[in-house]
Amino acid sequence: MIKVNARATFSQEGPFKLTTIERRELQPHDVLIEIKYAGICHSDIHTARGEWGPVNYPLVPGHEIAGIVSQIGPEVTKYSVGDRVGVGCMVDSCGECSNCHKGEEQYCLSGNTGTYGAIDRYGQYTQGGYSTHIVVTEDFVVRIPDSIPLDAAAPLLCAGITTYSPLRHWGAAPGKKVAVVGLGGLGHMAVKIAHAMGAEVTVLSQSLKKKEDGLKLGADHYYATSDPETFKQLAGSFDLIVNTVSAQINIDAYLSLLALDGTLVNVGAPADPLAVNVFSLIGHRRSFAGSMIGGIRETQEMLDFCAEHNIASEIEVISADQIDEAWERVLASDVRYRFVIDISTMGNE
Repeated sequence: MIKVNARATFSQEGPFKLTTIERRELQPHDVLIEIKYAGICHSDIHTARGEWGPVNYPLVPGHEIAGIVSQIGPEVTKYSVGDRVGVGCMVDSCGECSNCHKGEEQYCLSGNTGTYGAIDRYGQYTQGGYSTHIVVTEDFVVRIPDSIPLDAAAPLLCAGITTYSPLRHWGAAPGKKVAVVGLGGLGHMAVKIAHAMGAEVTVLSQSLKKKEDGLKLGADHYYATSDPETFKQLAGSFDLIVNTVSAQINIDAYLSLLALDGTLVNVGAPADPLAVNVFSLIGHRRSFAGSMIGGIRETQEMLDFCAEHNIASEIEVISADQIDEAWERVLASDVRYRFVIDISTMGNE
């Protein structure tokens, strides 16, 4: 086993502590990655605090990983030592089911293996990117284009692909009207990507305090959902609405903003169920859908698209001893727009 430094939480209440974890010895198709940066995702907080189910502690979160290949197994063909690479929300799948064969490993019928908090094929409990190194099979590693800085690339491995996949699937393009609910870690990426795809982009946020940011990021319009007039003015307007918030919202109100055959897709994942009145759907043949990250092939496509269009995450880089503070700021929506941990500070106390 390979021993590496990491930051782990030992209970729902935290805090994070410096610890040592073990990574498996390289198998023939494995890649050892020296992690340079790891993004902080709201999913890390939901998981570690037991909001999505029981947790085995200690837990090392982190599924927005950017780093450098430092060693490869003897049968690796896709990567070489020194390559700039990333790892996202999953590190394996069965590879045999119909969804895996389609390149949709995130929907593996046997269940994909999460980057942290899962049991891998070797019977080990997976630990994530708040650590100095990780071992991953080469098929679940993606290449980060040279034009994207590693720190700004890290959040693309979750926030980027989580928004790119539904925008691509539901056809964000010139002539399409797309609304993004929430301008946070996910929302700011949705705005950038939808704009690059050529869609007319509207941000729907609780207030107008981030309006200037939203317009700079690529939004054409910006409305406050706290104003009842917004829902009257925009009724029946959008072909696609991407809901990025992980909180309770009035789904029926947002469905009313869809045009005929429009779709509201949830990428945010609140802990509690969302209520929907079926009449909000059947009146204009509207759809309420969900989308979860993307497959490995699509994740690489997203990274290449971002490189082509000069897209990266808006980030605030922190040291490893600031994770607890950063989590509280995420919960307070006090970050523009994604925290990224500088893993070179992992040993700091």
